[in-house]
Order: sequence, then structure tokens, then C-alpha cells
Amino acid sequence: MLAFSSFAQDAGDEDASMRNAATMRDNKMIEEATSGWWKNSMLTHDKRIEWWREAKFGMFIHWGVYSEAGGEWKGKEVGGYAEHLMRKEQITKKEYLELASKFNPVNFDAEKWVKIAKAAGMRYLIVTAKHHDGFAMYPSDYSDFDIADKTSFKRDPMADLKAACEKYGMKFGFYYSHAFDWENPDAPGNDWEYNNPGGDKNLFGGRDWYDVHPELLPKAQKYVNKKAIPQIQELIKKYHPDILWFDTPQKLPLSENIRILKAIREIDPNVVINGRLVRSNKVSMGDYLNTADRPAEFFPVSGDWEAIPTTNESYGYSKFDDSHKTTSHFIQLVANATSRGGNILMNIGPKGDGAFDQKDQRILDSMAIWTKKYGQSIYQTTASPLPLQSWGVITQKNNLLYLHVFNWPKTGELLVGGMNSKVTKVYNMVDKKKIKTSVSPQGNLILELPKNASDPVDAVLVMKAKQPIKTNDLRYLDVDAATNRLLAFDAKLNGEGFSYGDGKTNKYYVTGWKNTSQFLSWDFVTPKATNFKVVIKFIQEKENSGEFNITVDNLSFRGKASFTGKEGLIIKEIGFAEISAGKHQLKINALEISGIELMKILEIDLIPINSIQ
Repeated sequence: MLAFSSFAQDAGDEDASMRNAATMRDNKMIEEATSGWWKNSMLTHDKRIEWWREAKFGMFIHWGVYSEAGGEWKGKEVGGYAEHLMRKEQITKKEYLELASKFNPVNFDAEKWVKIAKAAGMRYLIVTAKHHDGFAMYPSDYSDFDIADKTSFKRDPMADLKAACEKYGMKFGFYYSHAFDWENPDAPGNDWEYNNPGGDKNLFGGRDWYDVHPELLPKAQKYVNKKAIPQIQELIKKYHPDILWFDTPQKLPLSENIRILKAIREIDPNVVINGRLVRSNKVSMGDYLNTADRPAEFFPVSGDWEAIPTTNESYGYSKFDDSHKTTSHFIQLVANATSRGGNILMNIGPKGDGAFDQKDQRILDSMAIWTKKYGQSIYQTTASPLPLQSWGVITQKNNLLYLHVFNWPKTGELLVGGMNSKVTKVYNMVDKKKIKTSVSPQGNLILELPKNASDPVDAVLVMKAKQPIKTNDLRYLDVDAATNRLLAFDAKLNGEGFSYGDGKTNKYYVTGWKNTSQFLSWDFVTPKATNFKVVIKFIQEKENSGEFNITVDNLSFRGKASFTGKEGLIIKEIGFAEISAGKHQLKINALEISGIELMKILEIDLIPINSIQ
């Protein structure tokens, strides 16, 4: 027993020593970068990223050998991300080359792709030059695992796309998988052929393999030196991209990611680099932040950021995935992101023959109709200076405010909350018809609208105001018709320990609710006394349970978050609240937490009774 304890202590000391060494290695790299070359590169950051800030909307394209399979392997449907086929089915390099030999995209037309993207309102295009499978979609001098050597398609699609983007005025860039490479015996990820770390088997300490087993690091560094850095620099020299997009940085140690970034900056100080190359709890060195994949809502982010929705649930083409979202989802997503200062990089996965899926094409065609009418309310705009609005969102360009009305008022009156500047003109963006305005007894700006919306998804009104635009932070509820969604993402988080979900459908929650001193609150104003139905939405998991209390003014509602045999979305009617005119705060706090945490709260909805029929 004593011998075992001594061994355990020695092992623990050894692990701690290795982790300390890794920390020192990373810290040295950070210090060198932040006091030298990276600091100097950020002197031109604003100039470098200017076009990206103005663009707002781009096309992401996942296209490769996996597109030929379309989510099928040996007659079997493979679920999840289709571009992860090689990993999910543990396909050997030899078998993958057999798939590559069938890849012949006879319908690939770079100009057609770019023209479709531009018509849909997209201003930049990013395509997978090399995904996690390690297969280069261009002729590479540093690997023969590429489109020129292993397929019958002898053109260079990356060169064609670059030329088409230049011809039609689109910014162009690459996705490059720098950390994952399933064909390379030295790279992280492939644990079915090479027994390498960084894969699903969690070998050699799992996620922290490079700290626990530093003796394996030289092997990964060999891959970085011989393939990753040379190919990235090759892409820059051959194609002169405007932007480079990276992912999964955690598969390599922070020091390697910093080395790759330095290698890029040594030959191109102007290329924009996303936030998933050098990203950790210690430092972030991208030109902007990347937030959620496939988002439904956006958690609070400061500075420049980008989210990457996809038309269905896969990034690469899957013949089985028919979960395509509506065009209205993407129209409102773009407007919502822009109103919060972010970009949308919308993904599609072309088929193996190079043609777009018709389901994707329909979405893009419909986006084209909307952006042709309303694109100027998106491009070159900034985040709204006004508080949240129940009817939609607002973007700004100088002294113009673009009101994106998702919920057209049935009463014919639209209250614009938070406006303190004088408004000189309001008009419909499509037909330029002037809209009458008035001021309520409480001093609120009211727009008198026609009965029917000019657009059923997002009708845009233009409001011209005197500069500088002055606002307040008063959020007004719709007391006549709309459901007022008090999102957890928009709440004030009181107490330590809260964190945000990633924003996907049913994951736009606040988590980490583990003690009764924590609570969420929302401040708002009701322009008149209103009776609301109160509904809570949260995600219930087996290990989470407890009791909560919702209060507003002197009203109080108790509820339970208890496991009922099925995990997932819970929609619970709490009661009815008659709320007087004026300022209010709604608060939800935990009375008792009997599980690991209370619940993962999504939102509280206040629904005017007169809208419930």
C-alpha cells in the first residue's frame, strides 16, 4: 500500500513537472509574440480587416473527396458531419484513395459558384483548400495527397475560384486544417491507423496529450514543419488570399499554433486570419473572434466576430441530410448578427460532381431577392446603438438607422425604444414612402405603419436622425401582439460561475447555475398596463434539478426544474402577470439546487394576453 501511494505521488509529480514545462514553453512563445512580431502586426490590424468589417456576409464552402461519398460509406448512411467521413468510419488512407479516384467534378464551374454567392449578397468566399482528411484540393508541391496526383480532375479549382472572385469583385480565402491531418502519420487525429494522439480514443492523455507526453511533440512538429507551414505558405504565394480560416487549434499545443501564425505573418502581413488558429484561455491572436457553429442566437461578444451557420446540419454535402432551414432563418440571422456587430459566414456543401444541391440553391436564390432590396441595410453598417427591440433589430450607418421589422405590428403602431435624438425622416426602404411619426405621452417615438408589411420576413424601415445619435438603454416590451423573448443571452448575470452555451438551436442557454446566490435579471419598460402570460424555456438534464422563483414587481412565481424521465427542451407555463406601465425588473433566482446545477435556462417569454387566441 505504501509502495502504491509512493508511485502515485511520483507519477503525480512527474505529470505536474511536465505540465509546468509546457506552460513555460507556451508562455515564452506568448511573450516573444506579444512584445515583438505579433504586436507589430497588430499596428495595421484595422486597415487589414477594414474590408471584412464592411462585408458582413460571406460564403463558406466545404468541398472535397468526402463530397463524392455524400455521407455514405459501403452502402451505409453515415450521420453527422459528412466531411468527417474518414474519421467516423475509420477509413484507411488506401481506401480513401480509392474514393479519391472516383472524384471527378465535371460540373464544377467557378464563375457560376461566385456569381451565385454574389447574387445572394455575399461579399467574400472561403473554400476548403485542405480539410481534416489531409487532402489538398489544389496541386501541392509538399504532398502528393492532392487533387492533381490522386484524381482524374486535372484542373486547379482553387485557381479558378480565385480568378472568378477577382473578376466579380469578391474577396477570396481558404480554410486550411492545420492541426488535424488524418493521412499524415506524424499529425494528430488518426488513431485507427497510426495510433496517434488527438483522436476519438483519447490516447496519451486525451486533449492534453502534448503536456502529458511531451516526447510525442517532435513527431507533430515534424508534420507542422514538413506539411502544414509549407502548404499554408504555398497557398499564400500561389493564390494571394485575402483571408485564411483555421479550426481545432486544441489538437496542437499553443506554441505550435503561434509558430504557424508567425510563419504566415513573415510572408504576408495583410492577410486576415480568423480566431481559431491561436486561441486559448491565455491568449487570442486572431484578427477577429469566431463564435458559434450553426447558431440560432448570439451570446454577448465584444469586438469583431463571425458565426458560421450551415444550410442543414452538415458542412460537407450529405445526400441524406434534408434538415435545411428556411430562408427566413438566414435573413433574420444576418440582420441579427449585423445589429450586434458580427459577420455571418454561411456554409454550403457542393456535391462531388461540383454542382450545388438544389435545396441549397433555393435558399441562395431567395436570399438574393431579399439582399437585392435590402442589402444596403447590412453592408458597411455597425451595431445598433439602441437597446433591444421586441419587434426586430436595428443596424446603423452614420446618421441612418435601419429598422429590421421581423414582427409587423397588428395595431399599425411601432414603438422605437431608446431613441433620444431628433428624427428628421422615416421611410420604407423599398418604395421610399414616408412614414408618419408621433411621440407618445411618455416621450416615446411611435411610427404609424400601413396594415401590411412590405416584406413578411424582414421589412426594413430607414430612420434618419440628427447626429450624434443619442440613445438610452430602456428596453420597451410589445404590449399588443408580439411574444417578448427575454433571452438568457441578453440577461444580466449576477454572481460568479455562469457561462454561455454555443448558441445552436436549444443551446442558447446560460449554464453553471450551481448556487442560490446566482440569479438572472432583465430590465424593461411597459408603455401601458398589460397582462402577460409567463413562459419559461430551459434544457433539463438528468443530473440537474431544483426549485426557482420568478419575480417582477410584487409578483412572484415558483417553479420546479426536475427530471421527468426525458432530457431536452422544457417549455413550462408559469402563470399570468399583470404589469403596470413603467420600468420593471424581472428576476429569476434559485430557491434550491438539488442536482449538479439548477437547469440550463434559454429564455423567459412574456406574451400579451390579447395576442393569445
